[in-house]
Amino acid sequence: MAKPYVQLCLLLLSIIGVAGCSSHATTQEEVYEWKMSVTVGPGSTWYEGAIKFAEDLKEQSNGRFLVDVYTNEQLSAGNPEAGVEQLMDGLKDFSYNSSIIYAGIDPRFGVLSAPFLINDFDDAERVLQGQSGKIINEMLRERGVEPLGFGESGFRQITNDTRAITSPEDLDHLKIRVPSMGVFTNLYRTQEADPITMAFSEVYTALQQGTIDGQENPVDVTYSAGLIEVQQYMTMWNYVYDALVFGMNKELFDSLPPEDQALIKKVAAEANAYQINRTREKEQAQLTELEEKGTDIYYPTDDEIGQFRESSQQVYDDFRDVWGAKNLETFLQEANGSEEDAQ
Repeated sequence: MAKPYVQLCLLLLSIIGVAGCSSHATTQEEVYEWKMSVTVGPGSTWYEGAIKFAEDLKEQSNGRFLVDVYTNEQLSAGNPEAGVEQLMDGLKDFSYNSSIIYAGIDPRFGVLSAPFLINDFDDAERVLQGQSGKIINEMLRERGVEPLGFGESGFRQITNDTRAITSPEDLDHLKIRVPSMGVFTNLYRTQEADPITMAFSEVYTALQQGTIDGQENPVDVTYSAGLIEVQQYMTMWNYVYDALVFGMNKELFDSLPPEDQALIKKVAAEANAYQINRTREKEQAQLTELEEKGTDIYYPTDDEIGQFRESSQQVYDDFRDVWGAKNLETFLQEANGSEEDAQ
């Protein structure tokens, strides 16, 4: 008689166990798996910021939000513009992309890359945190991207393997790779240079083979991509500030409850602050290392910067209507420290 009793006990335990597992399964929160891309490689501060975001979001969501980070635009075959379009269309979820890439899709974003508009980090922070930043954010939302703040690629500097660039005349007939954006091709043509557009992934080989003479990028991008290995001269002219847009697909963002939206915004803001700090720290160390390795780094005087600024004014005339005269005026006022007048 003991055997049936034991069997009954085992059956009851089995039922209790199944019920327990079922209860756990129904109360377990949903896990989201998302994709994020950055344009450059794992040696960049872009990647460091993205990894911090992914790790912190996983921890602070108790493992509900998992973000895989892809470097070098792997999800778009190395094409940053296609990568931004994927973000807009919901084919990926997050990205760090330069505002310059957005301007290749919608030229209104080009106002942030107006030459010699932003001259130092104080100018950049005033612009991005002010009315100008709100203008950029609204344009992002119009294109299906929820802005999660701005990171920093830094000021774009020019390198080449021909001569030091100390005046506009030094740009004559130099073949310079630039992003495929009208502001850059227009600017370099007015300087009598020969601007050439090509995918960033092709730049190193083109420099190595002499297809192009030079390129322009922030120090960290130039350094982390190894471009300085095939370039002798760098001019630190700070002619364009390169902001990183931390974007999330807007439809995905809007589908989440407010508390999850707030968490993502918070973690993204912390990642942006970390990425910006790392970029500024690393740039000084990178410049020191480049000088030690024999790179000729030139720092133009204020008068020389004035010459470059004056020679670039045609760009403002040519793109005022594209950017929007009112938007441009807001950016100019805030960059010059007159943000109260721009409200």
